[in-house]
Parts: sequence; structure tokens; C-alpha cells
Amino acid sequence: MSRTVKVGIIGCGGIANGKHMPSLSKLEHVELVAFSDVLIERAEKAAEEYGTAEAKVYADYKVLLMDESIEVIHVLTPNDSHAEISVAALNAGKHVMCEKPMAKTTEEARKMMAAANRSGKKLTIGYNNRFRSDSQYLQQVCERGDLGEVYFAKAHAIRRRAVPTWGVFLDGEKQGGGPLIDIGTHALDLTLWMMNNYKPKSVMGSVHYKLSKKKNAANAWGPWDPEKFTVEDSAFGFITMENGATIMLEASWALNSLDVDEAKCSLSGTEGGADMKDGLRIHGENFGKLYTTNVELDAGGVAFYDGKKESDADLEARMWIDNIIHDTTPVVKPEQAYVVTQILEAIYESAKTGKAVYF
Repeated sequence: MSRTVKVGIIGCGGIANGKHMPSLSKLEHVELVAFSDVLIERAEKAAEEYGTAEAKVYADYKVLLMDESIEVIHVLTPNDSHAEISVAALNAGKHVMCEKPMAKTTEEARKMMAAANRSGKKLTIGYNNRFRSDSQYLQQVCERGDLGEVYFAKAHAIRRRAVPTWGVFLDGEKQGGGPLIDIGTHALDLTLWMMNNYKPKSVMGSVHYKLSKKKNAANAWGPWDPEKFTVEDSAFGFITMENGATIMLEASWALNSLDVDEAKCSLSGTEGGADMKDGLRIHGENFGKLYTTNVELDAGGVAFYDGKKESDADLEARMWIDNIIHDTTPVVKPEQAYVVTQILEAIYESAKTGKAVYF
């Protein structure tokens, strides 16, 4: 029987309750033994709902990290503290799952990688969209070479009107940005992963603060306060890779567009193409004729050898804990997440200066 992995949760807000704690609590060999949050009542509620009978609650995450029995830490706080807490946890000898994005800045992300290398502990980032059934299938298609060399791609993260009005999402200082760093990061991660290309050459970017200034605007989560909306409402990037490949990245929380897709990508290669915009479609040419294949995927999740079906979040958690138990490499490598942060930061910088950023 596999050993038990003791996990500590730092940050007990929305993403912890909506994704990480429910998925971890389903795993037989996981014990949630410690919870920390700046609002102690949130940590207490999390401990009561998901923790072991002896679970401890902390207002100061640094005290939690002193518990030597804890092997894994999940960092689920606002973006501005990802690096600080992850580095501290790695230095304390813990394996770290940090929620996306890796960090606000490239410098912070670099510090996280350095801490992981020094400590010898595992570090991964919560890009759970890699674990969707369509993503898993398409990545295998790409890895097998069915599309040939993918030289053009689009990373889609467009919402028509779905601005998150809770928490600190609209706070530029805590988050580092708006839809680009929040959902654009997922689309870009998926695209780079499919292409297996992590060598950017240059980036041009544009960032807009247009619809955010409208009062009483229609929105999935209720009207936003224009005074508190300090991040962009949409952002776009044109990315050139060292091998000449081109990526177009589009991200919005609010945009007058009916072409809405989130955490998806479109790929064009020398042997074929694929997109996730209307289900998963693979297309190309055979015997002088064009073809399009609509891949049938189980909408309920990925079917595995044991006959069970899992959501992307459940699969992400299970595979992460398996990495710890069996000492294997996480699906999301910190070096890959670092490049995502690098490109996102470059888009913001290019939009600010009006010039291309070269790596």
C-alpha cells in the first residue's frame, strides 16, 4: 500500500474551495493536516470541512511551514505572494503545488525555480486545463507528430462579459494584471505545451482599459465598480519563437465579441491542423482531399484503466500526489511555467512602451 502524504493548504479562498481541497480530499492516501489564511475564519472553516480530526489552523503560514510532518504545500493565495510563499515552503523542505500563474514577474518565477533546484523538492504550477480530456488527446496527437511542425497557433481566452468581481481579481497590485494573467495564462500554457516550444524570440502586445470604465455594465457576476477595476479588460499578444513559429494570444474578461472561447488553442502544422473551438477537430489532407475529424470525447472526464472518470482538477491532484509518492516528474514543469510568465510580462511591457520585447 502507498504511504500517506500529509498536505498543508496556504490560502483558503475561492480556488482552494472550488478546486484543490475537494480534489485532494477524494484521494485515499492524502491527509489535509494544516490550513493557513490571513482570515483565520476561512482557515477554520476549511479545516472543519476538509481536514483530519487533528488538523491545525494558522494565521501565519511561516508557523505552518515549521511542521516537519507536512510533506506537500499548496500555495493558493493572490498572485503577489506566490513566489514568497513558494520559496519559503521549498526552503522548508516541502514539495510545492502553486496555483497559476507561477508569479507576477519573471524575476519572482526565477527565484521559485532556484529554490526548487536548491532544495531538490518538486515544484509544479496549477495549469489544470492540461488535464482535460481534449487537451490530453491533442497533446498525444502533437507528440506523435500527426500535425508535423506546428508553426502557427492561436491561444484563446475570450469572455464576452464575465468579469470576476470578488476577491482581489480587479486589484492590479495583488494580481499583476487582469484577464491576460488570469485566463490568458491558461491558453498560452496549453498552446506552448502542444507545440513543445519554449523558446520565445520576441513579443508585441496591446492592453486595453475600455469597457472597465462603464458603469452598471452587464456581467455574469453582477456589475463591477469602475473605480476598483484597476486592471485591463482585454489584452492581445503577437509572439514569435526562435524557430520562426508564431503565436497569437487573445484574452478578455469583457469584450464586444461573440467569438467566445476560454483556455483553448488552434494549431496549424505542416501535416495538419487542430482546434478546440467547436469540440476537438483534427484536419488535414489525405489522397489529394481535405478532411476534418471531429474527435468524440467523453464530456464527463477522462476514462482510465480502472474504469473511473475524473474531472481535470481531480486528475491533476491525483497525478501530482503520485509524483510525490513515486518520485516522478510533474506534468507541469516549473521551467515551462516560467516561460509563460516571461511572455505575459513581455506583453504588458510591450503594451506600456509601444515597442517589441526581445529575449
